[in-house]
Amino acid sequence: MEHDRLSTVIRRLALEAGDRIMEIYDSEDFEVRAKSDASPVTEADEAADALIAAGLAEAFPDILVVTEEQAASHGKSAESFLIVDPLDGTKEFVKRRGEFTVNIAYVENGVPLRGVVYAPAKGRLFYTDASGQSVEETGAFDKETPGPVRPIRVSEKPDNAALMVVASKSHRDQATDNYIARYAVADMTSAGSSLKFCLVAAGEADLYPRLGRTMEWDTAAADAVLRGAGGRMVRFDDHSEFTYGKPGYENPFFIAFAPGVELKPAS
Repeated sequence: MEHDRLSTVIRRLALEAGDRIMEIYDSEDFEVRAKSDASPVTEADEAADALIAAGLAEAFPDILVVTEEQAASHGKSAESFLIVDPLDGTKEFVKRRGEFTVNIAYVENGVPLRGVVYAPAKGRLFYTDASGQSVEETGAFDKETPGPVRPIRVSEKPDNAALMVVASKSHRDQATDNYIARYAVADMTSAGSSLKFCLVAAGEADLYPRLGRTMEWDTAAADAVLRGAGGRMVRFDDHSEFTYGKPGYENPFFIAFAPGVELKPAS
């Protein structure tokens, strides 16, 4: 994979998809339907998915593309693949809370090496550059010419006596609260979609535990950004390394964190 070209393509596609999503988000009304698993889907999910899938197929015709909105892709596998969640945080989108993201990642041998996370309503764009360093771009978000970027980094020395914790806004439960209660927490914030990973990657939070069902397309791009910022993501049960390309692309519970955080055991 040509990583410089990859970073350029996925950045551009995320921005283009974000534009399409915002056209629908800013309209007076949009259709919301329930998928087979009862999760919501909108015309924005489908429009962004079509745009990204076509762009990736054109740019990388020999690479498998796995995307949330195309069920036929969920039964395919490869050592290297692109994985897409065209609109993560559909519940936040429907409620017009703005905390939704476009996510595109490249996975190789179980590791998300490159990724882009774009929150169009929040004006935040995170991605891994050609070298694998994670950056946040500011400016006009021109499709062809990247604007100013700043390298991002997890907290180098998180204070385990006063941790900054981020948790899910739409999927918070008692088990999550019970686990968080085992830490000394200075402040806790709730956020939607894959933005939670990016807050840890940017040093704005130290710890993000997720005790709930997710799929690889929900996490791969943001995990790539987290890893490119020096962060880690591990399984919740035994703190072993988190990998991708699992059967059905389903994730176990996990913890995303700055490496200086002293993780508590699962039980």
